[in-house]
Amino acid sequence: MRRETRQVLSAIHRMLVAAMHVERRLEPWFRPALNRVMREPAARLVQHLINRRRINDGLGLAEEKNFPWEEEALNDIIDLMADQMRSRFKPGGYERGGNTKTHGIVRATVTVRDDLPEQMRKGIFASARSYPAYIRYSGPGPDVPRDIQDVGFVSMSIKLMDVPGPKLMEEEKHTQDMPAVCTPTFVTPDTRANARLQYWSLLDMPIYYFLDPRNSHVLDFIMQSLWNETQYNPLGQRYWSCVPYLLGEGQAMIYSFAPGSEVVTRIPGLPFGTPPDNYLRENMIKTLDRQDVEFDLLVQVQTDPHRMPVENNAVRWPEKLPPFIPAATIHIPRQKFDSAAQFEFAKRLKINPWHCLPEHRPLGNQSRARRRMYDELSRFRQQMNRTSHIEPDGSEVF
Repeated sequence: MRRETRQVLSAIHRMLVAAMHVERRLEPWFRPALNRVMREPAARLVQHLINRRRINDGLGLAEEKNFPWEEEALNDIIDLMADQMRSRFKPGGYERGGNTKTHGIVRATVTVRDDLPEQMRKGIFASARSYPAYIRYSGPGPDVPRDIQDVGFVSMSIKLMDVPGPKLMEEEKHTQDMPAVCTPTFVTPDTRANARLQYWSLLDMPIYYFLDPRNSHVLDFIMQSLWNETQYNPLGQRYWSCVPYLLGEGQAMIYSFAPGSEVVTRIPGLPFGTPPDNYLRENMIKTLDRQDVEFDLLVQVQTDPHRMPVENNAVRWPEKLPPFIPAATIHIPRQKFDSAAQFEFAKRLKINPWHCLPEHRPLGNQSRARRRMYDELSRFRQQMNRTSHIEPDGSEVF
């Protein structure tokens, strides 16, 4: 890209981001009502337009398709994300390349329901039992911005412990990781598109990934924007896996974490004052100082391989084809979680969906990429911080 062109695009990008920051400060006064009226109809329209352009690959239930460009795209993603980390962090202070800012890591218990249909009693859902867990709540990457200046995005990643059976990644023997984000579709449809997003992110102009007329992802941009909004408290947000996983052989699922508790949502300083840099963490602290919090772990089983695709993660699985079913309860007790030791512990954790039972193998090209991408980038991060990986068992004291 020519230097002059890059300078012009960068200036326009800064103006777009500044306008978004102003809009985020005003959202609490109009966005909830707008969501209730417009979000689902708009999402259905966008998904209709996305699906009109798709080709039916003729795949079966839980069936994958390998693409010739996957390895090259994965190599590009790893190189570009590592370059982003080098440009933003110093040794000893490296953060994750994605889902970068840690709002908090909390203890929890995940209890499988005893009324699940027999077809869902696979893997971690095989019996009605409880698992100890850690949950990491985080913000977007690749930076660590003030909360009011992020892109309106949060994530919730569960690490179940005391999970018996062989795992697909042997570095952890007793865990099952379940990452999820606050949008029902992933930011990119596939690994090749994700490599383009990382290219624009390295240039500090990620919006142009969506708006680039040579390879437009405007519909994906609109879909993400319907759920990217001012965040109030990670403990009160709904999350989706976005990518599918096995639910036993020949069966695919997507999961979701749906909140069930009233939580602190006040943001001091809005609209035009100065909110605390870490108000999301502060709202989590205020909430867990006074009450327990619960989520429902919901599962949706694939019934239509084309309308509920494995290889295109920008397509939202229709929520009535079939509906999500409650599979477990996530209980977060009152607790203190904001010690320096606990945040250091979070840096030693690796979250990788391939820390899993074979019954829950991640599906699709972006999931295949995550195995090596997450592994290499986490090793790089911990190497630059001169720290080591730890597999927790719940007995940790902070």
